[in-house]
Amino acid sequence: MKIAQAVCDEKSLETIMSDAIYTNAGFDLPYPDPNQDSELIRQLGFIPGLKEFLIIRQVHALEHATVWILSNPSNSTKSKFSTSYLSTDNETIGGLSTEKGFYLYGDINPNRLRRAVALALTRLQQGEWNLALHPRCGTNSSVAMMLTAGMVMTAHFTLPREPIHQLLGVGLAGLTANYLAADIGMYVQKYITTAIPFNLKVKNITKITDQSGNSGYFIRLNWISNTN
Repeated sequence: MKIAQAVCDEKSLETIMSDAIYTNAGFDLPYPDPNQDSELIRQLGFIPGLKEFLIIRQVHALEHATVWILSNPSNSTKSKFSTSYLSTDNETIGGLSTEKGFYLYGDINPNRLRRAVALALTRLQQGEWNLALHPRCGTNSSVAMMLTAGMVMTAHFTLPREPIHQLLGVGLAGLTANYLAADIGMYVQKYITTAIPFNLKVKNITKITDQSGNSGYFIRLNWISNTN
């Protein structure tokens, strides 16, 4: 992967963020403690992989929020969140989160991307937590596969061996898993694989080209501890 050019710097992103003011969306969770992850790292940082896991959760949420805002350019400057904001999804945009930041691929204008990242971070920190969840997230796919496999195997081993019973049981298990997967996947995103990015700060955005020749952007983030 090669770096093609720098798109924006930390100072310009901070200027955009300082101009954005948004209201709480009334999401169905108590307001999270901004110091929670910093405290966990301070007290339990000796656990292998814990810090990386907590960082990726926050990066993951910011990735999703950025995709939502890029998908809804006409609504990206509104000062109040509404559920209709999440009704449009640009499926040409894909992303991947790491502990250093996240990648975005697709037809993305760099100026819109710069503003979208800043707005996404601000909105998440000020209460629009629905932006952290996305229906095309790999979490949902993983949940769907595990749920389907588990229910199909359970049906196979618990039902009588007659072909008709097996066929009906496995089919019903697959349909049930498919019906439940979306909701369970969003639940897993909400409580396990994403977190409000209170500790993230945008460092820079660079244009990249991967080994397959696909162009995209890497949004590099810094981890900021909120504890003294």
